[in-house]
Amino acid sequence: MKAKFLASVLITSIFFSALLFLFAGKMDYFQGWIFLVINLISSFMNYFTTRNDAELIKERSKAGAGSKPWDKKILGFSSLTYIVFLAIAGLDSGRFHWSPDFHWSVYVLGVVLAIVGQTVFLSAKKENKFFSTVVRIQTDRGHTVCDTGIYKIVRHPGYLGMMIALAALPFITGSIWSSIPIVFGILLLFLRTYFEDETLKKELPGYIEYAQRIKQRLIPKIW
Repeated sequence: MKAKFLASVLITSIFFSALLFLFAGKMDYFQGWIFLVINLISSFMNYFTTRNDAELIKERSKAGAGSKPWDKKILGFSSLTYIVFLAIAGLDSGRFHWSPDFHWSVYVLGVVLAIVGQTVFLSAKKENKFFSTVVRIQTDRGHTVCDTGIYKIVRHPGYLGMMIALAALPFITGSIWSSIPIVFGILLLFLRTYFEDETLKKELPGYIEYAQRIKQRLIPKIW
């Protein structure tokens, strides 16, 4: 299962990187190589964080019963915004150069943000053994509230990490215009956070009490 999991995350990273190169129309595209390296680093971070939790790998590999219909729609729109991001970024910094040239420090900032975002996301994933790819109450796995580690700061740290990592992408790819679909993607994550939080309050025992202790859903001291 570990080998299959590693192969899956690596193939996914290479596939999306290949799409970016395809839209750029060339291999001599350093932004694409930065994107690929960051994706590969994230894949190995993902693997080493999860490799010893067979149940979590299984849960994240195939969604179980009870996933919410609204969540499937949000995930569909999120996937679409990511493809649009790849298209705009590749066409912009790879072909037509609609955006001005970025200073090298901007790319460094993007790399740092991407690593920070992945670290926050994977910290949440490691802490919460019910960290599914879809919103569902995992009664088949004895679903309970996770209130330890990073979950003592905000209720949905995984989404916070994803948002930080998404915000890094226009910096990494050198495309101002690609920030448009990224903003939509982040807004979708805000929406998903809200709906998931309301679902957990209604359906997961102990979550209301947890929400009363940890006030912020996503952003410390703010929301």
